[in-house]
Amino acid sequence: MTSLPQDLQESRWLNEHEVSLLTGRALPTLRNERSKGRGIRYAKIGRSVRYRLSDVVNFMERCLVHVGD
Repeated sequence: MTSLPQDLQESRWLNEHEVSLLTGRALPTLRNERSKGRGIRYAKIGRSVRYRLSDVVNFMERCLVHVGD
């Protein structure tokens, strides 16, 4: 299988199960954050919830803890 170009990888959409596996966040946590208007940006298409890969990565980057050397 060939890998996608960088711009297509970043625009890839993930379901909540994929985001849970990728981030280590529990499904109930993702759902709770959505209901409170917090957490990772998402799109709602009918009953389906999708997260843009680049938004998931940006969210995780913002959560980075910088430690001194």
